Amino acid sequence: MGNITQGAVDALREAIGGEVCQPGDTGYDEAVNIWNGAISRRPGVVVRCTSSTDVAVALSFAKRDGLEVSVRGGGHNYAGFALTDGGLMIDLTPMKEVRVDPDNRRATCGGGTTWGEFDAATQAHGLATPGGFVSRTGVAGLTLGGGLGWLSRLAGLSCDNLVGAEVVTADGRVVHASDTDNPDLFWALRGGGGNFGVVTEFEFALHPVGPLVHLGLFLFSPDQGGNLFRFAREFVRDLPDECCAFLAGLSAPPEPFIPADLHFAPAYALVVVGFGDDVAHAQLIAPIKEALTPIVELVTPIPYVALQQMFDAAAPWGLHSYEKAVYLDELSDGAIEVILEHQATKMSPLSFVPIFVLGGAYRRADGNSTAFGGSRGIRYVVNISASTPSPDEYEAERAWARGYWSALVEHAVGVGGYVNFMTDYDEDRVRNAYGTKYDRLQAVKAAYDPHNMFHLNANILPAG
Repeated sequence: MGNITQGAVDALREAIGGEVCQPGDTGYDEAVNIWNGAISRRPGVVVRCTSSTDVAVALSFAKRDGLEVSVRGGGHNYAGFALTDGGLMIDLTPMKEVRVDPDNRRATCGGGTTWGEFDAATQAHGLATPGGFVSRTGVAGLTLGGGLGWLSRLAGLSCDNLVGAEVVTADGRVVHASDTDNPDLFWALRGGGGNFGVVTEFEFALHPVGPLVHLGLFLFSPDQGGNLFRFAREFVRDLPDECCAFLAGLSAPPEPFIPADLHFAPAYALVVVGFGDDVAHAQLIAPIKEALTPIVELVTPIPYVALQQMFDAAAPWGLHSYEKAVYLDELSDGAIEVILEHQATKMSPLSFVPIFVLGGAYRRADGNSTAFGGSRGIRYVVNISASTPSPDEYEAERAWARGYWSALVEHAVGVGGYVNFMTDYDEDRVRNAYGTKYDRLQAVKAAYDPHNMFHLNANILPAG
């Protein structure tokens, strides 16, 4: 690790338009306060960038002084890649401007934008792009790794809807990436993570959504879990694209629509969101009501922005968190048995296992057009998220997630998993996640970051 001198930091302050801070300075603690409380790394210097020029100057400073570089977008990554220990952190959170062109259904946003901020701007025009399930998640990290969201059956992944990006490369160049400009870089950005540069601006295609959508949320007791999963695997086979569905193992939240005696009780959920009219949604969820008897039922119109915030309370800032995930072709009897067994041993009420139902536009997308590593034919992604506010309980909760994953992976398709749903990264796991695309990603990495400056991520080693 390089040496940070006060004289060099003072010169850096003079060279950029943003703020430079070190431990003890005003703004430092705010900048390094990321979502996962289990991460305790402390950068030696933070550059709170306001432009791509600031980013280029910061990279030059880090390269000259031999400093490790981390990049913060939203700060919501489980692995805490926003933080480096003793190195230089590029903080993009001042770069939040969102510009919407409703006529051409396009929106651009800065690299520090969160999905809540992006959605607020686009929903003013009744438009949206796929953007995750927690509104505090950063646009940058989610998109660069793929980007599952409520709209994935309707419109694909976040990265499928990226149409352009401004990138600061390791050598300080500011380049544009699109189908026509640096197309190799553009391909790699869409799913290949933060390996290739600092993305300071994103441009997305938008789709008509909302402002109201239709929510059907059904909770079931643990002893109803087997019947729920066996029903659901048939129910989701023929879902229309104009909806989202997912299952979950969770603890019932203390919300007004939940009876008080069920607050924090173990439960299973089936959620179906319709993006058409209320009549179509009523017809869609009718088989659920006919076949099952939920302990809680909530069927209501809801603003799309509120839908995006629905799980925010279950993922408060500062949790000690860990996750692993698997792809499933089917909810087989064996997979269901594993889910039921391990959900029964869940300890923290904040640990949460959503099972995302894929298909629709996600399935129809050309798998070779982006670097996203997951198969477009996969039916489910199971995300095992272990979370606790207590550091004393973290190790036990992490062990629960690892044991759950180890048992479920026997029923999975491959062991690489979705890079946005990982906490532990090593070369073999990342290589498995990208499969046959890994060699091509290595070549792009060698072209844009041959010395692996950007390695705090799902790291792809440069070719050669």
